[in-house]
Amino acid sequence: MRPAPPLEPAGAPEPGRPVALSALVVRATAPNPGMMTGPGTNSYLVGTDELVVVDPGPDHADHLEALAELGSGRIRWVVVSHTHPDHAPGGAGLAARTGAEVLGFSARDGFAPTRDVGDGFELRGAGFTLRALHTPGHASNHLCWLLVEEGMLFSGDHVMEGSTVVIAPPDGDMARYLGSLCRLLALDPPVAVIAPGHGSLIRDPAGALRSIIDHRLLREKAVLDALTRLGRATVDELVPSVYADVDEERFPVARQSLWAHLRKLEAEGAARTDDPSDIDAPWASGSPRAC
Repeated sequence: MRPAPPLEPAGAPEPGRPVALSALVVRATAPNPGMMTGPGTNSYLVGTDELVVVDPGPDHADHLEALAELGSGRIRWVVVSHTHPDHAPGGAGLAARTGAEVLGFSARDGFAPTRDVGDGFELRGAGFTLRALHTPGHASNHLCWLLVEEGMLFSGDHVMEGSTVVIAPPDGDMARYLGSLCRLLALDPPVAVIAPGHGSLIRDPAGALRSIIDHRLLREKAVLDALTRLGRATVDELVPSVYADVDEERFPVARQSLWAHLRKLEAEGAARTDDPSDIDAPWASGSPRAC
């Protein structure tokens, strides 16, 4: 029987304030708050006698020193969710400080793991098992890590608390992202709690996953409606109507996800363009394929 989902102090995660989330998990937040990172990138120390760090975060000396100090000589492994600059670059520095082995999906973006791992890989330490789940969409090399004993899912940027994630083609893929969300929703036993790469614990994983899927499908419908209304339009011409609920300062980010929606619709025959690899190309609505 899994333990009850952990509690945590009220308020957003804060850099410099480590929080014990359960008997096996401590969260430490990097000092890199911002529009895309929220309060900062969450790093998680998992285990008791020997530890694994999930997502070392940016190559920030104070944060890496804090992680090494929290680990007090027990850090044996570092695992990353994906190679974006707010999650993986600290791996090399933390390994240099602790002698830890670094694990990730593959070498990319300046990240070079000691060992490549993929879907279904299990890292076993004293009293814990971390299982890798390949969840492409936000990034093609994205892994979520499931703490089997507690049903806690370290979701990286696949699921964030309080906001949706950016899907930026060509590496980002909306169809694969939705498929990865559905996969997490179908896990048996179900996920008990989500520990995101940014923000606080998500205590209703199924509800959060369904909400994200519904939100993406509603956004996709808005893309189709706007494209049908305009007849022919570029991504930048579609953004103001499709993302009317978003501040204009976020339009440069929103255009990436809108492009990802269009590429998904093009693959399904519901939209068409001369060049789906060009974000500036014009689009028109298409005829959905029968199969």
